[in-house]
Amino acid sequence: MAGMNYLQYIHKNIHTVVAAVADDAGLPVTCAVDIMDSDENSLFFLTARGKGFYKRLKRRGYMALTGIKGTDTLSCAAISLRGKVRELGAEKIPEMFEKNLYMKEIYPTKESRRSLTVFQLYEGNGEWFDLAQKPMERFSFAFGQAASKPEEYYYITDACTGCRRCEAVCPQKCIDISGVPAVIRQIHCLHCGSCRMICPQNAVRWGEG
Repeated sequence: MAGMNYLQYIHKNIHTVVAAVADDAGLPVTCAVDIMDSDENSLFFLTARGKGFYKRLKRRGYMALTGIKGTDTLSCAAISLRGKVRELGAEKIPEMFEKNLYMKEIYPTKESRRSLTVFQLYEGNGEWFDLAQKPMERFSFAFGQAASKPEEYYYITDACTGCRRCEAVCPQKCIDISGVPAVIRQIHCLHCGSCRMICPQNAVRWGEG
């Protein structure tokens, strides 16, 4: 949804996400992470210093994550982020435990919490993908000090003759054929490539447009 605070949505509406950090071989390793706090430009989460996840975060300083909200595919919204992370240490832990009371059952004593440390995902880019909307919606965004990344997408060039074959195969009906060349409404595009495969003029291209 355009204009919403996507980071706050992850924290308050999704909470548990799947995160990925590359290992020493450059291969992604995933794990489940609870997002325990947020502000306008960052997310906060805990991990223990003895975990492999902690070691990968320290070595790489970068992670990606995806969170999904919904009961099934057609009612779900997904947010994916990738960006820089940094360790903040233990100062924020009492505040995070008060905001996430279930953590007191997992780590009940001060002694058991000594291994914990807070990380902040503070700069990067993301994408909102909502299949609950008809037609579906897709938005890209940046947070922290990151610049918006140039988006790649399908677009229609002047080679279009207005044959309308692309409109016929588009699953989201997001191609405007009121003019020539036709125009793809990007916020509703699934990036499936059906329009490119059907176009007899090779007028559909993938790139920054």
